[in-house]
Amino acid sequence: MFIRFVKAVILVVFALLYRVKITGMENIPEEGAAVMCANHVGELDMLFIGCKIKRLIHYMAKIELFKIPLLSPIIKRLGAFPVKRGKADIEAIKTALSLLENGHIVGIFPEGTRVGNNTQKKARVKPGAALLAQKTGAPILPVAVEGKYTPFSKIRVIFGEPFTIDLDKNKKYTNSELVKVSENIMNKIYSLLEAK
Repeated sequence: MFIRFVKAVILVVFALLYRVKITGMENIPEEGAAVMCANHVGELDMLFIGCKIKRLIHYMAKIELFKIPLLSPIIKRLGAFPVKRGKADIEAIKTALSLLENGHIVGIFPEGTRVGNNTQKKARVKPGAALLAQKTGAPILPVAVEGKYTPFSKIRVIFGEPFTIDLDKNKKYTNSELVKVSENIMNKIYSLLEAK
């Protein structure tokens, strides 16, 4: 009930303030695990991505957000869980793996930071997306977001077709090998923006 109410409020606000176009929703799995990976335009990305989706996306969110008294209980109820940026957060990885093993969608921004509408992929990509997909065998759901979050501007959200990555579940890959896979994931995400 709470989640439906929040989504309804978000849809009303977005309808008043933005021109949002969402395509490819048929690519969202109706059930089962998925690692949803997206580029990171701004702080509203997760709201634009999730506002019309029936399923709950469990986002990795920077731990600082959970220290804000009014915001923390809301984002927790919306499925977010904390991650410490700048180092390997074992607890966050364990939470994400558990969610995936139980058939949920986990949302992650492989770039780890907001890069705006930059399509040159200048941000260093993190290995987490590849690691989660490798350990669980869950498909990657690529999502591209484009637009400036100024009032009355146009926002595009594009859901691409899910795909799996060919990594051995039991092999221990190096950090650089996983980063390379995550970079390929980001390339697929940015390619969604090129198809007008």
